[in-house]
Amino acid sequence: MNVFPSLTLSTLLALLGLAACGQTKPNAQKNMQTQEKTPIVQTSVNKDGLETATFGAGCFWCVEAVFQQLEGVKTVVSGYTGGKVENPTYQQVSAGTSGHAEVIQLTYDPKVVTFPELLEVFWQTHDPTTLNRQGADVGTQYRSAVFYHTPDQKTLAEQYKQELDAAGAFNKPIVTEIVPVAKFYKAEDYHQNYYNLNSSQPYCSYVITPKLEKLKKVFKDKLKAAK
Repeated sequence: MNVFPSLTLSTLLALLGLAACGQTKPNAQKNMQTQEKTPIVQTSVNKDGLETATFGAGCFWCVEAVFQQLEGVKTVVSGYTGGKVENPTYQQVSAGTSGHAEVIQLTYDPKVVTFPELLEVFWQTHDPTTLNRQGADVGTQYRSAVFYHTPDQKTLAEQYKQELDAAGAFNKPIVTEIVPVAKFYKAEDYHQNYYNLNSSQPYCSYVITPKLEKLKKVFKDKLKAAK
């Protein structure tokens, strides 16, 4: 079932110059300390009939790049939720001191892509059996989580998780949290649309690009048409 195995830590360390998600660009330190963020609490359905979903599955650069590919997904925003600090900076989140998870919050057209289909992509594009870790990215900020917006999302996520465990889809139990969405803080601007703007960066080349190539093979019928 898990057709997107994470690269091992030893493999990542062997790649010269490879950066983990927790490392930032040279000018990021200043940006993290000066850019103020306003919390956003999305409703489940907006005026255009679009619904909202929030997922944590490791580095949000990866998760954003995956869900941007899906037909019916209208917007994908990288951010932070589930923590105890108001207006957290990336420095605080990446250090694991704020309690937040790196997440993406997306809007989607339920007439084109359903929440169960989003869950299918979610669980097949990361390792939901590793607690607070995805590959070389380690810490509670990289935890696997479904932050549900409605009772239906909660029920669907719990049922799907139970079915995957019962079927032995993974060789270990799923540790994905299924919890209500909390305040969502949009991440700093340089994190948004990260892969599309930085695809030549080592982390993108070695971690995200292979994941997207496999996504195109497994979910080709669910992807947006190439422009």
